[in-house]
This record gives sequence, C-alpha cells and structure tokens, in this order.
Amino acid sequence: MRETRFRTAVRTILAAFATLGVLLLGLAPAATASGYGSGTGGSAAAPVAAAEASGIVAADAQAEAGGTGETYVIGTDTTFAPFEFRDGGELVGIDIDLVKAIAEDQGFEVEFRSLGFNAALQALSSDQVDGVIAGMGITEERQEIYDFSDPYFTAELQLAVNGTNEEVQGWEDLEGETVAVKTGSQSEEYAKSVQDEYGFEITALDQTTTMVESVKAGSATALMDDYPVLAYGITQGSGLKTVTDPVPVGDYGFAVNKDQNAELLEMFNTGLAELKESGEYQEILDTYLAEDAQTGPDASSFWGLITTTFPALMVGLGNTLLVTGISFALAMALGLMFGFLKVSTNPVLRGIATVFVSVFRGTPILVWAFFFYFGLPQLIGTEVDIWVAGVLTLTLNGAAYIAEIVRGAVQSVDPGQMEASRSLGLGYGKSMQRVVLPQAFKIMTPSLINQLVIMLKDSSLLLAIGFGELLYQAQQIYAANFRVTEVLLIVGIIYFVAITLLTQLANFVDRKVNK
Repeated sequence: MRETRFRTAVRTILAAFATLGVLLLGLAPAATASGYGSGTGGSAAAPVAAAEASGIVAADAQAEAGGTGETYVIGTDTTFAPFEFRDGGELVGIDIDLVKAIAEDQGFEVEFRSLGFNAALQALSSDQVDGVIAGMGITEERQEIYDFSDPYFTAELQLAVNGTNEEVQGWEDLEGETVAVKTGSQSEEYAKSVQDEYGFEITALDQTTTMVESVKAGSATALMDDYPVLAYGITQGSGLKTVTDPVPVGDYGFAVNKDQNAELLEMFNTGLAELKESGEYQEILDTYLAEDAQTGPDASSFWGLITTTFPALMVGLGNTLLVTGISFALAMALGLMFGFLKVSTNPVLRGIATVFVSVFRGTPILVWAFFFYFGLPQLIGTEVDIWVAGVLTLTLNGAAYIAEIVRGAVQSVDPGQMEASRSLGLGYGKSMQRVVLPQAFKIMTPSLINQLVIMLKDSSLLLAIGFGELLYQAQQIYAANFRVTEVLLIVGIIYFVAITLLTQLANFVDRKVNK
C-alpha cells in the first residue's frame, strides 16, 4: 500500500510539473504575441520571444543594398533616454536610430542587447557582443582597451536639482552636500575633478532614474548627467531643473574590442559620414532633442500608465514564470540527487554533495549570473545564450537549497521506521523507497513550495545581465517616463498576484499528493 501511495505521489508531482511547464511554455509566446516587443516579432518559439523581450531587436535585412548582410550584435544601455530607451515596447533613441540607419546604409543587419552600461562593456570584453553604443565617452583609458568610431555626438554635462530647491543655484552652493553621478561615466570624472574646489560628497549610482529618485528622495542634493538626458527627463516630468550651463566634456563614440571588428568600425564611420551629408543624422537628433520633439510613452494618468505598460509587463511576467518553472524543475532533479547523496553512507558521495551545496549556498546568486553570461563564454570559447545563463543560475542556486531540504526531510523521519523496515527483511534501498521517502516527501513539500516562491523572486536578479523578466521590463518603462513609484507599485501588485496564485496551486498539489 505504501509503495502504491509513493508511486502515486511521484506520478502526481511529475504530472504537476509537466502541466506547469506546458502552461509556462505557452504563456511567454502568448504574451509576446499581445503586441509588445520590436524587431522581427511574432515567433512562437519561447527563446526567440524572450530574446526580443530582453532587448534583442533585429533590423530589416539589407542584403539587397549590396552590403555584407552579416548580423552584428550591439550591446547598449538599458535606461539612457533619449539615447536608448523603450517607447511602446520598442527600443528607440538616438543611438538606436543611428545604428539602424547606418546598418541600412551599409547593408548589414544588427541585433541590440540592452544590458546596462557596465554589463554591455563586460559583454564586449567577453565577445558576447560585437560592439557597444551607449552614450559612451571616448577617453584615453578606454582607447587603450577599445577601438572607437569617429565621434557622433559631443557630450555636455549639466547640474540638476529638485524643481522645488531654491537654495542651490550652482556648484558654489554645494559645499557639504551630496551630488549623484553615474558610475564610470564622464559625469563621475568631472565631479571628482571639481570636488575639492566646491567641497561636496559624491555618490555613484548606475542609472539616471536612480539618480533622479535619489535627488527627489533627498538622499542627494543634486545630480550631474548629460544635458540631453536631463532635458528629456524634464519634458517627461522628472521634477528636476538644471542650474548650470552645459559643460563640454568630450565626444561619444561607438566601440569595438581592440584590433577586432575593423570592418564593422569602418562601416560605422562610412555610414555616419553619409548620414551627416544627407541630413538624416540631424533628423535623428531633432527627433529627440528638438524643443517640439514628441517622444516617450503617452500615459498621463495612472490608469493610462497601466494600459500603456501592461503588454510589456505581461511579457516580463511570462519570462519570469517560464525561467522560474524551467529552473525549478531542473533544480528539483538536482536537489533530490544531491539530497540523497548527503544522506548516503558513502563518504565520497556525501563529500561531493557537501561541496556542491556549500559552493552555491555560500556565494551570491548575482556572481553566478555574471559568471555564466560573461565569464563562461571566455572559458569555453562560444557564446552563451541569456536563457541558458539564467536557467543555470537559478537551477544551481535552487538545487543547493533543495538538497538541504531533502536531507533535512529524510533525516526527520523517525530512525525507528528504518530499523523496523530492516527488521522485516527489507534492504536499505527498499526501506528508503517504501518507508522513509513517502514520509519525507510529506515533510519537505511546504519547504519546496517556499523554495519555488523564493526562486520566482530571485529571478528578478537576472535583470543585471539584461534578461527580460518582469522587473527588467519595469525598468525599461520608468527609464522612459520617470514615473518610478507608480511603475514599481504596479510591478509589486503583479508579483503579489502571481506568487499568491502560484502558492495556491502548489498548496492544491500538496493536498492532493499528501491527503
């Protein structure tokens, strides 16, 4: 009887995972088909849909233009309006339009991967992308590592403060105050160059929206950023105002790895020159920088914000559920294996399991996300898909915790159960299968449900490598409209509803299995 119940329980669990997998596999393409996303779009293949959601945008083929027809992968920032941001789900901006126009002019194809500024540079160093365009200043230090194109924009920095701040009118009013700058940018370099003169503190943040929220929350008095970025934010209701004149600090350039992709660099320079000559270059700038420019999402009310952003957020939710479902299923398999190894009588097997659990429980999950996406390609010499990196990260981290759950559950079964079974003539394996494990599964189920919820929430960390999950999509949205609080409120509600429903489903399965 116990054997039958055990087998029934295992079949029920497997059926539940299979059903969940089918549902999740169908969810992401359906969400993508709802209209959000750019590029080729419309594919039913989940990886393709996810790739589009994570920022991969294919330009139109230009083979007929007589170019190479080759596809180049370009890394870019995630949130740097008006140079790169999402408008209605499509990746747009000065940098994006410029590269698309050059690709069309020179007859090659381009895919964009919006990773974030620092992540894009790491992707370039690890050959995950062929080039980077992200409002990147041409500096002597960077020229030692990268080859830059001809300058395509002259960077000018400005100081901005909260719109209600009447005390700060310039650098001289910042003594003892805090100024937010973008990590590794020219704004950080310039602020450091004048820091001693004006006596302010510097806090380096990774995104413009983060800097804006820091000023609005009062944790920083002012921020320094590129004047087009500040001007665009002010038109979108960022609540800031500029208090200094623009300061020229250098030029923006398109970058490739040193002594690599010379052909791409040459095509970029040739295309840029032709765009300037034809006037198309100025048209692109005017699209985003002219006083009457009309860009950015139209979401004047909270309800308008919800309806405008809902399709994009549903794509992110689909990717979140899909990567979590796949990772949890794989983590269960690995976790069960290593959990059983940890209760094995063989010291070698116990040692292997202990090392695995210690490594993945003792290191931050972000470390593995960066390692699998940026480090692993350099070790194996081939590109790693962002879905593979995401699933590996969540799977191995989750498996380490599930292994401990399994070990704890097995060891929680009264030892007398095993002794009684053995005394009846059953071997160790049969005793585990028929007596111990059925009871252990009942004990571990609540913890496994909790681990599933944790993995779902941990999936938000994958935005650091540009994975198009729910929080990543939210980041794309508030980077364009500067309505951070409202967007995060919507995302929080979506997470709450999704996790509640998932928990209810898991509890239902638990009741069916353990009744």
